[in-house]
Amino acid sequence: MSDILVYASAPARVNIIGEHSDYNDGLVLPTNTAIFTRVQAKRREDRVLKVRSSTLDDTQSFTLDDLRPNPTPTWIEYVKGVAAGLIGAGIKVRGAELIIESNIPLGAGLSSSASLELSVAKALLAVAGESIDAAELALLCQHAEHDYAGVHCGVMDQYSLACATYGSALLLDCRTLQYQQVQLPEDIAFFLTDSGARHSLTDGEYNSRAAECAAAVAILAPAVPGMKNLRDLSHELLAANKAALNAAQYRRCRHVVTEIQRVKDTFAALERRDLHKVGSMLSACHKSLRDDYAVSCVELDALVECADSCDLILGSRMVGAGFGGCVLAVCRKDDALAAAAHVQASYLAVSGSRPWQHLVEPTHPARVENE
Repeated sequence: MSDILVYASAPARVNIIGEHSDYNDGLVLPTNTAIFTRVQAKRREDRVLKVRSSTLDDTQSFTLDDLRPNPTPTWIEYVKGVAAGLIGAGIKVRGAELIIESNIPLGAGLSSSASLELSVAKALLAVAGESIDAAELALLCQHAEHDYAGVHCGVMDQYSLACATYGSALLLDCRTLQYQQVQLPEDIAFFLTDSGARHSLTDGEYNSRAAECAAAVAILAPAVPGMKNLRDLSHELLAANKAALNAAQYRRCRHVVTEIQRVKDTFAALERRDLHKVGSMLSACHKSLRDDYAVSCVELDALVECADSCDLILGSRMVGAGFGGCVLAVCRKDDALAAAAHVQASYLAVSGSRPWQHLVEPTHPARVENE
C-alpha cells in the first residue's frame, strides 16, 4: 500500500462579484478556473506528514499526534489545519509524503490558500480510503484557515472549489449555505490581469475590515430588531442610523449593502445573458471597493483604468481581498484576445512591466484525479 500514489487537485477561484460579502452573511457569485494546486501523495507507515512545496522550494514535516497551531503562521499551517480538521471529523488520517505544486499566482486574489486546503484534503482522504460530502469538506477547510492560518475568511472560496460545477457560477448564500448554479453564457469571457502588487491576508488589513463590520453590527443591533450581521441591513435602515456610525463604519456598511444587491443583479443578468449589465455591475463593484471599503491600491486602480480605456471591455474590477492582486474584466468571447492585449500593452506603458494574464476557463471542482 505504501507505494500507491494519489493525485489530487483543486482549481483557482474567481469571484465574479460579491467581495467582502461572505463574512457578513451576504451573497457571493464565484466560479472556478483552470489553474490548479496539485498534490501527489504517497502513504507512509508512520504518523508523519512530510510535505514538500515545489512552488516555494521548501519541505516541512510534522506528526499527526501533535497538531498545535503555530502562533506565527506559514504555509504549512494550512496543511496542518486540514489534517487536524479531518481527524476532528472522525477521519483516520494516515501518514503520507505530499508533493505540492501550483500555478496559481500567490497573493493575486485567486484563492491559492483554499485551493491548497481542498487539494490537500482530497489527497489525505484518498490516502485514508475515505470521503466527505463536498459542502462539509468546504466548511472543514474554512475552519482550518481560521484556526491554523489565523485568517477569519468567509466560506465562499472553499464552497466554490468544492461545489461549483463545470462552467457554472455559484450563487451562494453565506448565511444559509444554500446555493444555485447558473451556467455562464457561451458568448461571455472573463479574463484576469495581475497588477503585480502583492498582499498577505495575515498582515492585519483583512481582519481589520471584518472587525470594522462587526463593530458596526454591535452599534446598530439595538436599533435594528433581529440584526445579526450586515446581511440584515437595508439601504433605508442604514440611512436612518447613519449618525450612530463613524465615517469609516458607514462606508463599510454601505459597501456590503450595495454589494449584496449587485450580486443579485449580476446573477439575474447572467440568467438572461445580459452581458452589458454584468459589466456595469463589475465596474460599480470596483468603485465601491475603492471608495467605501478602501481595499484597492494605486496599481489596481491604474489597471482598472487601462481596462476601462478599451471599448471592447464591458466592465472591470479588482478581485480578492484587496491591496493587490488581479483585475477581472468581462467582454464578449470573440473580443477576449484583443481586449486582453490592449490591457496588457496599456499596463506595460503605465507600470513598466508586462503583466501576467489568464482567460477564465471552465473546470471541475476539487477532485482526486486518478480515481
